[in-house]
Amino acid sequence: MQQTIQDPPATAITVLLVDDHAAIRVGMRMVVESAEHFVVVGEAENGSSAISMARALRPDIVLMDLRMPVMDGVAATEQITGQGLAKVLVLTTFDHDDYLFGALRAGAQGFLLKTASPQSIIDAMHAVVNGDQVISPEVTRKLVSAALESQIPEPLVESQVDPREVLTERELQVLRQLGAGLSNYSIGRTLGIGETTVKTHVSRVLSKLGVNSRLQAALLAQGTFSEIES
Repeated sequence: MQQTIQDPPATAITVLLVDDHAAIRVGMRMVVESAEHFVVVGEAENGSSAISMARALRPDIVLMDLRMPVMDGVAATEQITGQGLAKVLVLTTFDHDDYLFGALRAGAQGFLLKTASPQSIIDAMHAVVNGDQVISPEVTRKLVSAALESQIPEPLVESQVDPREVLTERELQVLRQLGAGLSNYSIGRTLGIGETTVKTHVSRVLSKLGVNSRLQAALLAQGTFSEIES
């Protein structure tokens, strides 16, 4: 691992990169540092080092790989989010569903494919910093598919509330878009409403459904709308 910046500017959004492949960290660094206000403050090659560096550097965001030696990204995410050290944005290759489910339970704020465009990664970092949860449509479809096949552990989808009974028509429209894995910005464009309004609707949807994340809402959305359309 290596620390790269001792004293980032006060206005900087600081980022810790975590991946066991140096070449991928180089690519991640290029993406992060191409964005205004974002600064890479350190790199770690496994989960154990990531925790130590998060404690020392207190980055705003950790870009986290999942499959690594010594300690995987799931265990590291659980400790980093559990201790309030940073927000975690997972970059995954999708090769093991259990890692995705584990990272969700561990408190990751976002899930993207490593093949995501640089702009998508930058947009996701902005969203996570602002308290939004970001899940790429590909990741959402993967997890929803697993849910339909009963592969997701029960704690991820434990809400017993029927969305059609507690949500307004507009909130149901927002829920449907969450089920497609759209960001607040994309939902706003689809429905013709402002991003701030979308964020308010999303908060109400999560509260009414008794779930803690956009992904849990997306899983409920799939069940709700698949019944309607079947």
